[in-house]
Amino acid sequence: MLQSAPSSQQALPYLPDASIDRQPASVAAAFLVAGFAAIWFFVDFRQASLFLIGGGLGVALYFGSFGFTGSWRRMVVERRGRGVRAQMLMIAIAGLAMMPLLDAGSVGAQPLVGAIAPVGVSVLIGAAIFGIGMQLGGGCGSGTLFTVGGGSSRMLVTLVFFIVGAVVGTAHLPWWLGQPALPPISLGATLGVPLALVVSLAGLAFIALLTVMIERRAHGSLEVDAGPRRLGWQWILQGPWPLVGAGLVLALLNVATLLVAGHPWSITYGFGLWGAKIADALGVPVASWEFWTWPAQAQALQSSVLAYSVSVMNFGLILGAALAAALAGKFAPKVAVPLASFVAAALGGLLMGYGARLSFGCNIGALFSGIASGSVHGWLWLVAAFAGSTLGVFARPVFGLDGFKKQ
Repeated sequence: MLQSAPSSQQALPYLPDASIDRQPASVAAAFLVAGFAAIWFFVDFRQASLFLIGGGLGVALYFGSFGFTGSWRRMVVERRGRGVRAQMLMIAIAGLAMMPLLDAGSVGAQPLVGAIAPVGVSVLIGAAIFGIGMQLGGGCGSGTLFTVGGGSSRMLVTLVFFIVGAVVGTAHLPWWLGQPALPPISLGATLGVPLALVVSLAGLAFIALLTVMIERRAHGSLEVDAGPRRLGWQWILQGPWPLVGAGLVLALLNVATLLVAGHPWSITYGFGLWGAKIADALGVPVASWEFWTWPAQAQALQSSVLAYSVSVMNFGLILGAALAAALAGKFAPKVAVPLASFVAAALGGLLMGYGARLSFGCNIGALFSGIASGSVHGWLWLVAAFAGSTLGVFARPVFGLDGFKKQ
């Protein structure tokens, strides 16, 4: 999902101004405006604002090609760590703002809650399963949504089965929660915010440094971000954005999500909720499953999807990515999906949906928001998911997928 970048000795030429796909751009923009107005009218201004924040996330993800799947694959196959370093910087920036905010407990009348979850077997197994799935499916939680918004039919298959896997995960989660685990551990609450920040930043810096050592040993030099590739300010509206710049925008929008929603950015809970509502409408007795009898989950199942921040942000993200793709002149849906690729996408989606439910989130809710919140489970998720992703890289050829291929 990440484009190859030049080495420090190379420079890419400027791109000509893109020909905007005007009709898709107009439709996406109209849906964003109409969605904002409808959510404000039927729910409230806060939810409508989160819908627009989701749109901004979609734009940043698309213009930056900011995916975890491709960058992790490049680290394994090509020993190139530019994408991983951008991710570590993004998490660090978000954490510098989020941990003090979470320690304060609220901003005005808005209580703030971090992405803090138990540390146990379910996270270890779930994250590893998710890691395998992201390589077969061709995208992570955020990657699946922004590539669907960009018009990828294959990723639409991944998304459908992602939703199915998430629903199955809700059926099994109570059993997994009974497996050995430590209670949620917040570094901020345990060590105090200053020390928690030092420990977290040191861990992120260590990972970044490790990628530097590996890349220099393999290639002798590091890839560098090409920077803006259009003249003037045109790159802001048509991309591509530098990875570091896209990561900075994502970090700031995650902090904005915390301030507006009261919790950090999350994605996959919305998938399970969508799937459960569809299953319920088809006569599947999901309301009797233990997970959906818990008060908060029962209320979510009975309420509109627009009443939940994760859902409205996901909708906004897809539309934001569609708008970005159209502005870049790259909105070109591809219908044909080879059978082997279809099977890989379906299997990857199932694994990601199931794994995300077991591990309390995906690369966004568990890794990005978890570590930025100071949750120890986010670090366990990172290690287990990268291990699973490595296995997934080597499973790709079974389905006719190469070791590194932009989806």
